[in-house]
Amino acid sequence: MRLRYTPIVAACVFLASCASMLPRGSTDTPSPFATFAEAQASAEKIVAFRTRTADLREFGFDPEQGRNVTLIPYPEIVSRLAPYSGVPLADLDPGIRQCILAKSMCKAWVFRFARESRKREGGFWADFFNVRRVTSVEGWWFEALVVASEGTVLFRNYAGQAHTDRVERQNNPLGPLQPAGESVGSVLVH
Repeated sequence: MRLRYTPIVAACVFLASCASMLPRGSTDTPSPFATFAEAQASAEKIVAFRTRTADLREFGFDPEQGRNVTLIPYPEIVSRLAPYSGVPLADLDPGIRQCILAKSMCKAWVFRFARESRKREGGFWADFFNVRRVTSVEGWWFEALVVASEGTVLFRNYAGQAHTDRVERQNNPLGPLQPAGESVGSVLVH
């Protein structure tokens, strides 16, 4: 009788120690850039009042056919670039000033690129039964704002995070019953 359960016990021990059985994933926002530094270097080639919108494609920022690009409507452009009406027009960046004066002829695009990998860590059974999940997240993200009017870039700015490195932890004392417990709890509260 003892030999009959030996394979089952061996399989359980193997799975409990096998971190490769844990899920992995990644998020890749299609980008012409492999790293944050590449995206930053390319964005810095865009120079206000010198770069033509037709040249943006060669820098990896294609407003016409590019992926992950958002066209910003004129009213939102003003709220982004000059959020405080008390600031005199003369005190604004020359490109922002010209955009505001161009009104609806001014166009703005936000380009967003990112790469992120997610890897679960810890014990298989705790993860499998939703008792404890630890996920390591690494990657980068980059966002560039390009403002143009009449085929010429007026303003360029960028932001982002060169290195994303975080650990997400989730503990569920009820394991697979946790969602049911949360549902009952919300019904009792209301």
